[in-house]
Amino acid sequence: MTRPDSMYEMSNHYCPGCGHGIIHNMLGEVIDECGIVENTILVAPVGCAVMAFLYFKMDGCEAPHGRIPAVATGIRRVHPDKMVIAYQGDGDLLAIGMAETVHAANRGENITVIFVNNVNYGMTGGQMAPTTLVGQKTKTTPSGRDPGNDGYPIRACELLNTLEAPVFIERCSVHNIASILKTKRAIKKGIQYQMGKKGYSFIEVLSTCPTNWGMTPVDSMKWLENEMIPYFPLGNFRDRGV
Repeated sequence: MTRPDSMYEMSNHYCPGCGHGIIHNMLGEVIDECGIVENTILVAPVGCAVMAFLYFKMDGCEAPHGRIPAVATGIRRVHPDKMVIAYQGDGDLLAIGMAETVHAANRGENITVIFVNNVNYGMTGGQMAPTTLVGQKTKTTPSGRDPGNDGYPIRACELLNTLEAPVFIERCSVHNIASILKTKRAIKKGIQYQMGKKGYSFIEVLSTCPTNWGMTPVDSMKWLENEMIPYFPLGNFRDRGV
């Protein structure tokens, strides 16, 4: 449902140093550059980006927690002429939404998924997420994540890369300018492949959560680079759209 202009006057609700604002800005630029603002539906998650649709002057839909791939699939099939962008966090996509994520990718649904990985449940106070690093302290792992008790962090790109159907899989980051520019190019490619009806695209973006990590924005960027990237290596895993 289209919203009145007054609803787009909301101030930024994200914490200082949060990567969501950067990612929102890049996504908005790509949508404008591709000229699809009137033809796009953004599906927002339950999580820190629960109000993502208020930052974009276009149609949006809110999905139940973890059900974005199912909702996005339904929208895309009912409206095959529309562009559908699924915007998800690590808890939404890999915990409660793991089954929907895997099966939508396995079916090769013609949607573009933007997966924001900040290795914790940001909205609810910083609990352990499926991506929380080994040894990382959270509200539910005060002594650090123990793989013997909690399992290991899930690498989403590597997991989906075992499937046949996805067309584009890439992991990016927002910890410096060069990485931000690469991330924007990956988002644009994922959207262009959907425009060309080429199939399922998955863009993982490593992001920061200074508030729940207990760090300054600058230190959180350094922590992402030094701790997250070694476990979640950046790069393209698949590009079959060319």
